[in-house]
Amino acid sequence: MWLYGFGKAVVGVLYRLIYRIEAEGVEHIPTTGGVILCSNHINAQDPLIIGIACPRPVCFMAKEELFRSRFLSFIIRGLGAFPVKRSTADRASLKHALALLAEGNCFGIFPEGTRSATGLMQKPEPGTAYIALKAGVPVIPVGISTTYKLFRPIRIRFGPPVDLERFRTGKLNGATLEMASEAIMDAISHLLDPPQGLPTASGKGSS
Repeated sequence: MWLYGFGKAVVGVLYRLIYRIEAEGVEHIPTTGGVILCSNHINAQDPLIIGIACPRPVCFMAKEELFRSRFLSFIIRGLGAFPVKRSTADRASLKHALALLAEGNCFGIFPEGTRSATGLMQKPEPGTAYIALKAGVPVIPVGISTTYKLFRPIRIRFGPPVDLERFRTGKLNGATLEMASEAIMDAISHLLDPPQGLPTASGKGSS
């Protein structure tokens, strides 16, 4: 993550000039040790906003297509990102995420797996819950509320850790991952402006 400090300083100044970034709940982020930041996903700029608002460096998964360009791969790897194959159980990426957390890093992930075209939360993929339950580290929900229009506010809220202990006592099966995923999404939904309902089977948030 050799580029991280420089990149955050430059991008942070730029984004604070063109947007009004309002960060709340930063005190919920542990200052040391492994931690997972789980956020809704509405725009390709979301990782930048989280990185600017978070006092710790954040490592993100990024879709493998971004790493096909040597130049772009060089930059985003320097910022701590690593590739993931979407719509599949990418074991290598899961192992890498778990290793980062075991080393005490701050790891950012979007449980929905891809951006929402409508701004409404989508049904989560099970990978986030799997990593969270396997790693046993604090899971901090993050809500981003904005239209990403110039000079308009971007509200990013960090919530208290999601209580996942009840899901760590039994078998790590599909039902457990689904319930843990719902708990994470529910915590995120309450941080949005306005709050959203949990995603339904159709993928849209309930009212």
